[in-house]
Amino acid sequence: MKTYIIAIDQSTSATKAMLFSEKCEMLRRVNVVHKQYYPKAGWVEHDPEEIYQNVLKAIEGLLKEENTLDASFSLAITNQRETVVVWDKNTGKPVYNAVVWQCMRGADICNQLKEEGYGPMVQEKSGLLIDPYFAASGAKWILDNVEGARQKAEAGQLLMGTIDAWLVWKLTDGRVHATDLTNASRTMLMNIHTLQWDDELLQLFTIPRSMMPEIKACDSGFGETTLGGLLPKPIQIAGVLGDSHGALTGQMCFEEGLGKATYGTGSSVMVNIGEQFAAAPDGLVTSIGFAALGKTFYAFEGNIHSTGATLKWLEQQLKMIGSPNEVEAEANKVADNGGVYFVPAFAGLGAPWWNDKVKAAVFGMTLGTTRSHFLRAALESIAYQVNDLVKAMTRKAGIALKEIRVDGGPTKNKTLMQFQADCLRVPINCSDVEEASALGAVVMNLLSRGTYRSFDEIAALRKSRWTIHPQDNEAEIERFVAGWQDAVHQLMK
Repeated sequence: MKTYIIAIDQSTSATKAMLFSEKCEMLRRVNVVHKQYYPKAGWVEHDPEEIYQNVLKAIEGLLKEENTLDASFSLAITNQRETVVVWDKNTGKPVYNAVVWQCMRGADICNQLKEEGYGPMVQEKSGLLIDPYFAASGAKWILDNVEGARQKAEAGQLLMGTIDAWLVWKLTDGRVHATDLTNASRTMLMNIHTLQWDDELLQLFTIPRSMMPEIKACDSGFGETTLGGLLPKPIQIAGVLGDSHGALTGQMCFEEGLGKATYGTGSSVMVNIGEQFAAAPDGLVTSIGFAALGKTFYAFEGNIHSTGATLKWLEQQLKMIGSPNEVEAEANKVADNGGVYFVPAFAGLGAPWWNDKVKAAVFGMTLGTTRSHFLRAALESIAYQVNDLVKAMTRKAGIALKEIRVDGGPTKNKTLMQFQADCLRVPINCSDVEEASALGAVVMNLLSRGTYRSFDEIAALRKSRWTIHPQDNEAEIERFVAGWQDAVHQLMK
C-alpha cells in the first residue's frame, strides 16, 4: 500500500494542499484562494469558515486522481501564524471573523500597555515585543467588542487559537483543541521559558485560561480526521507548526548556527540559536524555532522591509530595467559599486534598525557614477541588510554561524548570492525545496509517526541545488560593509 502525507499550507492569501511521499518529494499541489476583508483602514480579516471549507476543497482536488482505497494517508499542517480565531465551543461557529496578523486594530491596546510600562515584562516572558502583529491583542479586541463575547468567554463557552488550532478543532469534529509550540510562541501569551500559557500574560490581555488550546510539540499527534467525510476511515493529524518555522525545518536547519533567509518582496531571516533561550537583540524577537524528538530549539527572527521590492521599484517606478532579471548582467559590467550605496528605506528600515522615520536615499554618487554602479548598489543593498540582521542575531546569541539556507526568486541571482556569502563569511546553500513551509510540516509528520527517528536521517534527504562559498576578499568586503554602515548612520542622524 502506498503511503502519502497530505500537507496543508494555510497562508495569508490562499490554502495549498500538497501531496508528499515519505521521501519528502512533492508530487502534486492544489491552491484555493480566500477573500480578504478590510472593514476599516488598517483592519484585515478572514472568514474562518471559508478557510476550513477551502482546506476540504483543496484536499478533495488533491485526491481526485488518487485511489484512496489503495493508499494510506496522514495530514500535516503549517499556517499563517499570528492570525487568531475565537469560536463558540458549543455551536462550532466563530463569534467574529479571524483577525489577521496584518491587522492594526490592536494598536491602541498595545500602545496603552507600552505606556503603562509592561514592555519589558512581556518581552522577558514571551520573547516578543508588544505589537498588534501578535495574536493577543486581536483576541482581546474580539472579547471587548463583540456583543456577548466577554460574558461567554468568562462562562467557559468560547475557545481561541491561531489558524492551526481552529483547523485541528474543525477537522477532529471538536474532539481536539490543541496548538503547537511555534504557533503558541507567537501569541504573546505563552511563557517562552516554561513553554506553557502564562497567567500574568493572560490576565494582562484579559483572556480566560479556559479558552486556550493545549500546547504540544511540533511532532505530536493532533487527533484523527476523515477530512469532513472525504475519506472512508479516519487518518492521523501529525505534525503542526507555523509557516516560518516550517521553512526553517523544511530547510533542515536542525543545528544551532544554521539559519534560513527567504528572499521575497522583503526578507524573513530565522536562525536556530540552540536549546537555550537568549533574549533577542533590540528590534528582534525570540520564538520557538521548532520542537521535536523531545528537544526544543529557540530561534531569533527578523524581517527586512525591502529586498526584492527594491528591484521591482527600479523596474516599475524608475523604468531603469525591464525586469529584475536584468540587474545581474548590468551589475557585472563594473568591478564594484564605485562608492555608491543605496539604502532602500521606502517604508523605513526594518530589523535590526527599526526606524520608520527615515526615507530611502542614495549616497556616494559622483560624475563618474554610471547606471551599472547604481544598479549594483541596489543589488548589494539586499545583501547588506541580511548581513546586518544575521550578524546582530549571532553576536547576541554568542553562536558561530555555520551556513545560511536560502529560497525565493532573488536566489537565482548568483552575483547577489556570492556577495551575500562574502559579507556573511559562511556558505550560502540553495536547496531544491519548492515549498519549504509545507516540507517542514511533512518533516514533523514523519518524525511523529516514527518513519524517521533522528534529525540526521531526515537531513540526509535534503537536496541542494548549489552552494556558494565566500571568496578570499575579507578586507575588501569589510571596507564595503563599513561604507554601507556609514550610509545608514547618516540617514539615522
